[in-house]
Amino acid sequence: MGKKLTQAMVDHYADKGFVCPVDVFSREEAAAYLAKLETFESAQGQQLTKGFNFKPHLLFTWVDEIARHPAVLDAVEDLIGPDILLFHLSVWPKNPHHSAYINWHQDATYFGLEPSTQVTAWVALSDAPVEAGCMEVVPGSHKLGQLHHGQNHSDNILLSKGQTIDVPFDRSHTEFMPVRAGQMSLHDTFLIHASGANNTDHRRVGLGFSYIPASSRCISKTRLTASLVRGKDYGNFDLEPPPQVDNGEQERTFHQDAVARFRAANDELAARY
Repeated sequence: MGKKLTQAMVDHYADKGFVCPVDVFSREEAAAYLAKLETFESAQGQQLTKGFNFKPHLLFTWVDEIARHPAVLDAVEDLIGPDILLFHLSVWPKNPHHSAYINWHQDATYFGLEPSTQVTAWVALSDAPVEAGCMEVVPGSHKLGQLHHGQNHSDNILLSKGQTIDVPFDRSHTEFMPVRAGQMSLHDTFLIHASGANNTDHRRVGLGFSYIPASSRCISKTRLTASLVRGKDYGNFDLEPPPQVDNGEQERTFHQDAVARFRAANDELAARY
């Protein structure tokens, strides 16, 4: 047995490419985190959604707290080892009865990581049942490796470039990954997945943490930033400082630079397709 996951869960992840659900914190803690997110959104007059949803762990102490939560990192360590970087993080909100969705894709696309050993921890701040547009996956598809993606820039598609698998793949058998507030799912960077619209009366909000072994590197010309959240660093990224205050001036300055670098690398790698 690992630190957090049972051997059966680790085996399921290796075979199917995902494991769900995994308990992280209580529903009350999840509600408190969500309230902090929505208080900031209200003050800014801008939701943390497409175009404004990258790397909030650099701005908010409470997001950094989740990123370093022992329940999250113990499970990630069971899958990728003890030296862990947070490579990227996105907020994924879907408003009630809204048509926003995420099309079939793989997280590895445009990341340029070598080796491509990355696990996404999707932490729910509100309930994400099937009706609210939870993730739908193609079990075992991580074994296919990187597939070619095109781009669809529809406003309703929440991915930044609308990246969409544009080669044939078998989706005759899929599974849903519903999670309750305070739970998470874990999936491999190559797992093919999507999510539908939110047809419920509540807002569905999750945080997608992209964790990688600290020995990983990115092949882009732009040197990227990452947060060392456990273990030792290998020097392949500029380390991100944890925020000292919420949305402070120094925090905003570093966040702006880190996001700019990430976008530049993303554009460079996307141009190769």
